[in-house]
Amino acid sequence: MTKEEWLENYIGAFNRGDFDAFTAFYAEDVEFDLGGRHFIKGRQGIRDFYTEVFARVKETLTVTQVVLDEEGLACIIETEFEALEDWPDFMVGPMEKGDKVFIESFIFYTIGPDGKFTHIRTTRSKG
Repeated sequence: MTKEEWLENYIGAFNRGDFDAFTAFYAEDVEFDLGGRHFIKGRQGIRDFYTEVFARVKETLTVTQVVLDEEGLACIIETEFEALEDWPDFMVGPMEKGDKVFIESFIFYTIGPDGKFTHIRTTRSKG
């Protein structure tokens, strides 16, 4: 599998909401920093976080630029959030059912020796 196919598998699993597939890319003790607004520790913590998010919004990622090697991944990702229900205190901003919000983020992943993400750091660049 090429690096590009590996990344496509990860993003595809995330966009489908395939929790088993996309969380398999995370080390057990992964750390996820959402731009200093929210910090999540562990694969299960990320799974729990996205279980709540995906129940309330459809989140779709589109990678627009990427640098990838064995030790890390840096990318620019456009994210579309579509509200499935009202969520007045959503971290992206208040949303009503049917609303769509678009943001662009820089996301940096550290890849451990076993090929799994050990640290993820995001920052919003637009939106």
